Amino acid sequence: MTLSLTHTRNEKTAPHSHRTPGFASLELKWEAVTLFRYIYDPDMPQSESPKPFFHPVNTLAGDLITNYRPHDHVWHKGIQMTIAHLDGQNFWGGGSYRHGEGYVDLPNNGSQRHDGWDSIEVDDNRFAATEKLSWITQSGKHWIDETRNIAVETIDPDAGYWALDFTTSLRNVRGKSLHIGSPTTAGRPLAGYGGLFWRGPRSFDNGEVITAAGHEGADAMGQAAPWLAYTGRHDGSGNASTLAFLDHPANLRYPNKWFIRQTPYACASFAFMFDEVYEFEAGATITQRYRLVIANGGWDAAQVEAAAEVWRG
Repeated sequence: MTLSLTHTRNEKTAPHSHRTPGFASLELKWEAVTLFRYIYDPDMPQSESPKPFFHPVNTLAGDLITNYRPHDHVWHKGIQMTIAHLDGQNFWGGGSYRHGEGYVDLPNNGSQRHDGWDSIEVDDNRFAATEKLSWITQSGKHWIDETRNIAVETIDPDAGYWALDFTTSLRNVRGKSLHIGSPTTAGRPLAGYGGLFWRGPRSFDNGEVITAAGHEGADAMGQAAPWLAYTGRHDGSGNASTLAFLDHPANLRYPNKWFIRQTPYACASFAFMFDEVYEFEAGATITQRYRLVIANGGWDAAQVEAAAEVWRG
């Protein structure tokens, strides 16, 4: 097993060029397969709430499990950290939900600014990086400092999976409390999206969903469970792949409530703010630790639980 890293510091050639997800990035490969490309300094319209994202993300078999800038929601980009409702500001992208009005385009699309790397380490079987970011409102106010840790420490070609570890520490530097909510806390039922978010490829529409608590399919929406798994199939190869989203017992509001859709498109997020506003006090820090297991084939609950037990120790 051999990992290799390519660090592209800048390839910005034109403003808001959407044809390919380029710009400053880290690309991690296992043998000849790109596990992920992490675009940490993207150039995109303010209306899309500029932020780092992972795309492409692939299985060990080389099957793509993310979508980039789909026409229905151009701010959906692979895997990304989001908050849709943050004290009236939108760090998700697109319009903001207003009860009685629907989605309204407002001058409130914030940005997650990459401030630098504290460390980037890679060897044959491990990758780890620590990033510093600032969350800035559209009007230029600095509300949150973030330390983001990204790691790949588990690659099991025999079992056909690898794991992406994502830890975020958010510190409120606004000087007063921030209220973290969602469209559901603003009045739209079953739309409690936010947190670490995944948008799947078109071929994953109408895939299979299971949770640790026994929920299946659409019944998993808004339900609390230590993990959720989504299995879809790929056009062309016909292969199946499974993404297992693992919450950690040390996280806020564990077990997490899930935002999940199978139709009209495949997506999921760790939504601790699904239907209850969280008061993020001034000077406080929230640390959330997640693992995404990216597996060849369709996994059952026993396989996901075994991978979760290994991670939780």
